[in-house]
Amino acid sequence: MKAAWYEKNGRAHDVLTVGEMDTPAPEAGEVLVRLHTSGVNPSDVKSRRGRPLAAPRIVPHSDGAGVIEAVGQGVARSRVGERVWLWNGQWKRPFGTAAEFIALPERQAVRLPDATSFDAGACLGIPALTAMHAVLLHEPVRERTVLVTGAGSAVGDYATQIAKARGARVLATASPARAELARKAGADFVIDYKTKDVAEVARSLTRGRGVDGIIDMDLSTTTDLISAGVLAPHGMLVGYGSNVAADVPVSFPALLWGSLTLRFFLVYDLGPDERARAVDALTALLQAGTLRHTIGARFRLDEIAAAHEAVEGGRVVGNVILEIA
Repeated sequence: MKAAWYEKNGRAHDVLTVGEMDTPAPEAGEVLVRLHTSGVNPSDVKSRRGRPLAAPRIVPHSDGAGVIEAVGQGVARSRVGERVWLWNGQWKRPFGTAAEFIALPERQAVRLPDATSFDAGACLGIPALTAMHAVLLHEPVRERTVLVTGAGSAVGDYATQIAKARGARVLATASPARAELARKAGADFVIDYKTKDVAEVARSLTRGRGVDGIIDMDLSTTTDLISAGVLAPHGMLVGYGSNVAADVPVSFPALLWGSLTLRFFLVYDLGPDERARAVDALTALLQAGTLRHTIGARFRLDEIAAAHEAVEGGRVVGNVILEIA
């Protein structure tokens, strides 16, 4: 099969190789998926740049979508031919979705609704599941106010859509270049964090009370919002990232006197019940045709280095995917 891989850390064009390697065979409990698309996420490029390799050769990317080609022992033959999307393709294993085929445990291949494209399927494992779990941690959100930071990002776009679909009032932060994406996602108010005082605007929009919850992509900057009283008493921040890979100071008095809650999670490491709940909720939205999927750039498999550079550059609005078949 055709695949892309790297055998050392480094710049995309220096270390990524595209060539032929053996097609895997599904082991017991596994399915073999012929991939149509592969999602390229920031965590994929960070791994390629500097995270220690878990094996001599790494086929990158955790997200993708395709059709089950074969099944291993113990998997129902009826799954052959099923359209699926994948999660954790390259999590704690060397072979991800940047290839024509992938073999992985059958639970990691989720049925893709007929009306949902393979392009969209490549956006679900990390961006959409992260957003869904973040919103579910805030439940119930109906008629409550949620602040989504970075609403113009892939996760923020989905988080805004999902929170709105579940009845929340959504305030969003976004740069001018990404503000329209946040509006299309349904944000009730978009705050230009580059020119506006986010805390002041959020407090004004909530008549001084603050928001009930924050879905946050960068704790290193959002801690200032906590100190500034953006979270209402008994409010909760759910975080999934930080632009500073180090300790981040948080105001203890603000947390204590506000009875505030901080929750963090890694989407790769969700518990079985948490993931099942998020997958089921996401499937319901896909079947209803509720979600809009923003594809910012498409590349061929042999253009994987350019795809990684597009993600690293941060200028693409929307998800970056590889078209494999």
